Amino acid sequence: MNQNSKSQARSAARLGAVQALYQQQMEGTKLAKLLDEFHQHRLGRVIEDEEYADADVDFFDDLVSGVDARREEIDERLTARLADGWTLARLDKTMLQILRAGAYELLARPDVPKASAISEYVDVAKAFFDDREAKFVNGILDAVAREAGR
Repeated sequence: MNQNSKSQARSAARLGAVQALYQQQMEGTKLAKLLDEFHQHRLGRVIEDEEYADADVDFFDDLVSGVDARREEIDERLTARLADGWTLARLDKTMLQILRAGAYELLARPDVPKASAISEYVDVAKAFFDDREAKFVNGILDAVAREAGR
């Protein structure tokens, strides 16, 4: 796999992870069932005429499982970065999953350069939101990375 296709596979894994984490929050799907559903039916598939890019499945699994395992720690770090009076519960549910996945990657994946990870999640945010929200993701994840010594 060349570097470009590896990068695209990781980008697809990040987007898939945000979608899986959103589904888990909304439906309470158990982790094993959630991963299996995405492996079987989402990653690299065509759904409603929309083709999902081939994803780095191991990377996807690590992101989703890692956020699931470290949610409390991640949420504490994110909450500490929010403006006074804001809570994670006030955030859009998709935005929260973008921040959780990004924070996990910055905390647990030193193999991924900080700037690359932040840029990728800013791009994910742009798929769902306007530039203002994308800048919010950039600021929060940059602060998480700095606090984590990256």
